[in-house]
Amino acid sequence: MLSIRLTRRGTHRRPFYRIVVAEKRSKRDGGFIEVLGYRDPLTNPEKLVVRLDRVDYWLKCGAQPSDTVRALIARARREAETATPEASA
Repeated sequence: MLSIRLTRRGTHRRPFYRIVVAEKRSKRDGGFIEVLGYRDPLTNPEKLVVRLDRVDYWLKCGAQPSDTVRALIARARREAETATPEASA
């Protein structure tokens, strides 16, 4: 079974997270199938980049997002909706 979850990168006290598709049984920072985005909580404001088209593809394939990633995807969708009208105006 596949899951969409965070994997921790960065150094000691400088975390940086990737949003990845991985086998549910693999380790947190182990092998993964694809990187879907990243989250940098130390920037001000926090930087979140998510490839929503690829997230939708993996969700259709049956991948299950973790609770944290589900919230991050929802936030990315809200940000994308608010950014779209400004670009077209």
